[in-house]
Amino acid sequence: MAHFSGHETFPLRQMWLKKTCSYAAPDGSIDKSVFSNDEAIAKFGVGKNMVESIKHWALACEVMREEDGKFKLTEFAIKIFSEHGLDPYSEHPSTAWLSHWKLSGKGERSTTWYWLFNHVVSSSFTQEDLRALLADYATQCCPGRKLSPMTLSRDIETCLRSYAPRSSGTTPEDFAEPMLCELGLLAEEKKGHFSFRRGPKITLSDGVFGYALIDYWERKALNLSSLSFETLAYGDGSPGRVFKLDEDSIAERLFALEELTEGSFIWTDTAGLRQVHRKTSETEVIKLNMLGKAYD
Repeated sequence: MAHFSGHETFPLRQMWLKKTCSYAAPDGSIDKSVFSNDEAIAKFGVGKNMVESIKHWALACEVMREEDGKFKLTEFAIKIFSEHGLDPYSEHPSTAWLSHWKLSGKGERSTTWYWLFNHVVSSSFTQEDLRALLADYATQCCPGRKLSPMTLSRDIETCLRSYAPRSSGTTPEDFAEPMLCELGLLAEEKKGHFSFRRGPKITLSDGVFGYALIDYWERKALNLSSLSFETLAYGDGSPGRVFKLDEDSIAERLFALEELTEGSFIWTDTAGLRQVHRKTSETEVIKLNMLGKAYD
């Protein structure tokens, strides 16, 4: 189900996901009133609309999910943000990369993010270019659903500013750098003109790449024992597309896959047939192991 808006036009900030985790009970549950009662503003130290935005990003990045009338931290969130987790202060580059993957690789609550990184193929573009294209995409994926041009326009603006923030602002919030801008995936070449930055990504760890590859495999081809290089590089929601990697960078990471996964995934290049082979059905266990390696 396509999902637009919910962020109240605020890009994801560095500590918001961690803040959400800090309000969980010992069993990982978070009462929904945490985001709506009179104390929410004081607890989070931000305005009411921003509290709503924090809730949206926590759901979109799969830090929490709705369960039995409450929110519940995911295993993913506990492994990263708990007191003795992999990144308890939300300062490691892998946390930003994983958040980007959740938003743009899956996009269940961030359709515009998924669409931008998987369906926009132009080398450069403006917000005006994107508005018409997104409207067409929204019509295709939401037949019969009326989405206002303003909703789509705000989604595009927020998405772009998540990766390429304004160079000037009028409020302290404008100067607070969004979490995803450190990834260097998108640049504003000149005022109003944006472009993707394709190529090797120095801060993208092999562990995050491995996690994304297995996650993609589980969603797109769980019953297949092999995937082609082209699928992993260019398929919708693939690591190659979402991380904007060039072919050499993808191949380099696939060469290291067998050692990284301790033989569970193997790269072969025989007679021009480039493939990754899956040697285990226990992909979820391997995927969680990749999280640990993402923070080595």
